[in-house]
Amino acid sequence: MPYASPSAGLPDQMTLHTGRAVFTEAYAVIPREVMRDIVTSYLPHWRESRVWIIARPLSGFAETFSQYVVEVAPGGGSERPELNPEAEGVLFVVAGQVVVTIEGQSHTLTEGGYAFLPPGSTWTLSNRSTEVARFHWVRKRYEAIDGIDIPPAFVTNEQSEPIRWMPGTRDTWGTTRFVEPTDLRHDMHVNIVTLEPGAVIPFEETHVMEHGLYVLEGKAVYRLNRDWVEVEQGDFMWLRAFCPQACYAGPKRFRYLLYKDVNRHAKLPF
Repeated sequence: MPYASPSAGLPDQMTLHTGRAVFTEAYAVIPREVMRDIVTSYLPHWRESRVWIIARPLSGFAETFSQYVVEVAPGGGSERPELNPEAEGVLFVVAGQVVVTIEGQSHTLTEGGYAFLPPGSTWTLSNRSTEVARFHWVRKRYEAIDGIDIPPAFVTNEQSEPIRWMPGTRDTWGTTRFVEPTDLRHDMHVNIVTLEPGAVIPFEETHVMEHGLYVLEGKAVYRLNRDWVEVEQGDFMWLRAFCPQACYAGPKRFRYLLYKDVNRHAKLPF
């Protein structure tokens, strides 16, 4: 199953400035064509690697998470990937393969591979193959709760997980869930949403959860706040809390990687 990832490079000098990038008070769209070499960055203690940072906490916007697309060349990786002991993470591989070692146990993640990394865990990542690897890395400061355990690390692949179809949709709109919604140990979900050709999200979802939506496959027309926006594979949508959203899927299967914060009280300012 192919997954979209940044194409890098630079556009031709004769390319017109007619792109689709937009940043509003309620949402941002970072289209695939602007994820170029010039906007990459490098991280401490990572070798032969670079990142597209496509979301980071911003006061007054989305404040709970960061999301990277990480590219690791053969021989690259890190023995000290996460420097914040309070940060939990999810890795999702979209190209190539990586070896993730968690608490001394090694796991090879191929395309579709998924790893949950709890706060304070000891892990490393390396690319031992001959091809470039790319993966999403979603990070959030874990909100510990007295009397509730921190969830353990786990590794899987989306091909091993079922799509759970929404009732009444004739198996056209569903979610691949890697964590049970009722598991209160988890304060974030990183899932995959699937809409078959012509399927819809038939109401304007308006809720407290922040979102990062990276389109893995297909195209759609997405309602974001007051606007209908056409999006395609490789695009990223970044939504603050309470941004209305809905969707009409295109002529092919439409799928995206979805972040949302869940299962915790709203923070109060006193």
